[in-house]
Amino acid sequence: MSPSGRPWSLSLVFLLGMASKGINCPIRCSCQYLEVNCTGQHLQEFPVDIPLDTRQLILAANNVSYLPAVELSFLADLVYLDCRKNLLGDDLDFTFTGVARLVYLDLSFNNLTQVTFSTFSHLLSLVVLKISDNPNLVAIEKDAFANNTWLRHLDVSRTGLTFLDTSTVQGLPNLRLLGLSENLWHCNCSFLDFITWMMESNVHFPDADNITCYTPASLRALRMPAAEAQLHFSCLTQLKKQDYVFLCLIGFCIFLAGTMAAWLAGICAVIYKAHASKREEEEEEKDT
Repeated sequence: MSPSGRPWSLSLVFLLGMASKGINCPIRCSCQYLEVNCTGQHLQEFPVDIPLDTRQLILAANNVSYLPAVELSFLADLVYLDCRKNLLGDDLDFTFTGVARLVYLDLSFNNLTQVTFSTFSHLLSLVVLKISDNPNLVAIEKDAFANNTWLRHLDVSRTGLTFLDTSTVQGLPNLRLLGLSENLWHCNCSFLDFITWMMESNVHFPDADNITCYTPASLRALRMPAAEAQLHFSCLTQLKKQDYVFLCLIGFCIFLAGTMAAWLAGICAVIYKAHASKREEEEEEKDT
């Protein structure tokens, strides 16, 4: 019996009833402790009535094309967000400003077209980022992950990327896994630094056999170790237009310096000969 005379069982039922009334759950979603799961519910928009203390939100396999930054900012405790297999496009800049505690973010199988510094710059705690299988993703800015220093797992496989600047990933001190397979890599001299970094880094590259060159045609389907050897030979022995200009300037300077040196040597020789002749004449006059 409780101090008020009611059985403990009735008090427990009352408390559970009050708690259940205070729990909101989005329509067509299931809610457990700190988790909201809306997988495969054909949602067209970001769900409403998500509990504010949600830690894990799963929106996979829906038709969501927009993530509202304001609604997301209400979920300040969110650490896990799964938005794979949706219709998210290229309007994600400043979307995640209010979920700074996010550790896991999956945006794979969407319609992303680019990643800028403003896309993930507020996610200072991010550890896992999956943006693979976005076939329209063609550009990642050089400093796109400059603030994501805790990033350990980054996947950009199966996108439209043709180039990735070395500094984009080289500046991630905790990076351990980088997915790069089945992209449209353009293996030219500008990409040589990135390939060399791949060969020398301690980062693991899953599905490494499928990290191959797409262009130029002479290197198509060539894996990165072989491509590095080819590019080292062609890029480090091939002179560019500015190299020829530089060599011409050096040659002209050497020619000019040689000409001046010969001219000065000739003048010195003439002066010495004239001085020697005059001295001989003076000695002859003294003898006479």
